Amino acid sequence: MALLSLLEASKSFDLKHILINANLSIQENERIALVGKNGSGKSTLLKILLGECALDYGQRVVQNNLSISYLPQIPQFPPNLKVKEAIEASLYDLKQVHQRLEELNSQLHLQSKSILEEYSALSAYLDKYNAWDLESKVEEVIEHFRLHDLRDRLIDSLSGGEQKRVALSQILFKQCDILMLDEPTNHLDVEMVEFLEQKLLSMNITLVLISHDRYFIDNLATRVVEIDQGKLTSFKGGYSQYLIKKEEMLRTLSREHEVLLKLLRSEEEWLRRGVKARLKRNEGRKKRIFEMREKAKTNPSIINKMRLELEREHKAFNQEEGKNNKKMLFEAHKLSKTIGNKTLFENLNFRILQRDKIAIVGKNGSGKSSLIKVLLGEEKPSSGVLQRGEIRIGYFDQHRCMLDDEKDLIETFCPNGGDRVDVRGKNMHIFGYLKNFLFPKEFLNQKIKNLSGGEKNRIALALLFTKEYDCLILDEPTNDLDISTINILEEYLNSFEGCILFVSHDRYFVDKVAQKLFVFEGEGRVVERYESYSQYLEYKQELKEYDLIAQECQKEEKKEEKPKIQTKLSYKDKLLLEQLPAQIEELEKCIAQLEKELSDPKIYEQKGIVAIATELEEHKAVLQEKLEQYFEVLEKNEQFGK
Repeated sequence: MALLSLLEASKSFDLKHILINANLSIQENERIALVGKNGSGKSTLLKILLGECALDYGQRVVQNNLSISYLPQIPQFPPNLKVKEAIEASLYDLKQVHQRLEELNSQLHLQSKSILEEYSALSAYLDKYNAWDLESKVEEVIEHFRLHDLRDRLIDSLSGGEQKRVALSQILFKQCDILMLDEPTNHLDVEMVEFLEQKLLSMNITLVLISHDRYFIDNLATRVVEIDQGKLTSFKGGYSQYLIKKEEMLRTLSREHEVLLKLLRSEEEWLRRGVKARLKRNEGRKKRIFEMREKAKTNPSIINKMRLELEREHKAFNQEEGKNNKKMLFEAHKLSKTIGNKTLFENLNFRILQRDKIAIVGKNGSGKSSLIKVLLGEEKPSSGVLQRGEIRIGYFDQHRCMLDDEKDLIETFCPNGGDRVDVRGKNMHIFGYLKNFLFPKEFLNQKIKNLSGGEKNRIALALLFTKEYDCLILDEPTNDLDISTINILEEYLNSFEGCILFVSHDRYFVDKVAQKLFVFEGEGRVVERYESYSQYLEYKQELKEYDLIAQECQKEEKKEEKPKIQTKLSYKDKLLLEQLPAQIEELEKCIAQLEKELSDPKIYEQKGIVAIATELEEHKAVLQEKLEQYFEVLEKNEQFGK
């Protein structure tokens, strides 16, 4: 039976149809990604599923007592709430369960059936949500979302990205049957996105999400549901399978889909090659890790040797090839930038040439946007020299400063009148050009202020490509864009003959566009890499795995030096070790009493032989379960040297 269903569902706003007789069923443990153009109704569909937005026609059918947690694109918090208070509030239910378990523990000697059943149910609840050790669970999330320094801050004083991280930390502690996420990766850097992926995959939960992060969808989704012109179409699998099935569908449709079909073919081919290469690299990495783990058991020094070999191999792969006769646009010598006590980049040397396509990547707050501002001349470096040629720069920022809200699309693209634009040497009708950016004809007289955030981004990008520039500088260009528009952006950027510098956390986008990386690694260190972003991240992951093996070896050495070490039992195991002996003793007494009653005709005639026998079997089953738990935890305790 489905957890939640929409039956013949219809929803409209004025003349805009969001759903038309649509059907959707969400099954337990499914992970569904909702995709579609900006303005197609993805967020509205989430709110309909959530029950916050009523249908015009049709039914929303939901299982009794179904719990749903929801993360909107822009989280809302009560006023005057601190970060640590928000996190504490999200733990309330789990803390109540822990408190109730302690209360029940003191009553287990009564051998009440209802107490035993409640204790068992609450234990299973904590098992399901992996919530026995709350402290370590909280610390893990705070560390990976980098909230340590924000704990005592009022949430109202945080940036949008920081608020999103607080909201995500809350949602990961919520216990629910269905988790709904609207663009959860916006404002997250790559390390945070990877952590979020791992947490969501490890949760025993049904998931419905909206995202334009194609790797995120591919890694998480078991089904992709596309919303288009009021219809819902399901595609089994992740983003890769969606591309294949979507292309098959479009082949049978009319010529109006030729642009989209061309983009899908290109995307599918690129993704197929990338996935194949990534799988090959991962197999090689896993093989090396396995071999090193085995060798390190007898020779720990092999770890440093293999680490050095990996770094040497990586450095050789990333050497710039010879001199380049392309036009020099920027040249930096010992460039540094410090704000307060924080060094963003230090002694940075680089050359940026005519056709370079460079992605600037790294953690949030590491200095990427500051480097862009220095290149644009908006800020001065703290030290060093930056030389810039006589070049025309096109700048795309997240605030879309080049747009005038009071103008319509024709006025925006044809400020001197008429209805034609020049694009890369071609004179085109404004509709013919904007059709490439998925705008229908009726949008031409729309005011900019009436467009959605994603539609404004599309217009800003389309406007950018009508100008003649030597260099494009783009700050998070994929934010608020749907996947189809990102495909179009990628096509334009890959065919652009000038230089491109862009900041992005979108791994897929960076892989597809960049030929070189400027990686902000923290503490003022910036490195150049001539490889895909995925390759760089895999290299860093392999180094981390080497460090983990080294730590394992150190622990093994300490074990040999000190046979007796402190217990590593989890909070749950410690609790079981303390409680189980008394529980087992009480159960054995109860079973002995029931067996005695079963052999006494006076008692079993009064209480009923079937009732006594049934109770006896139930207690024996519970005893067997408790004994198995106790032996298991005893074995663990012995392994830890106790």
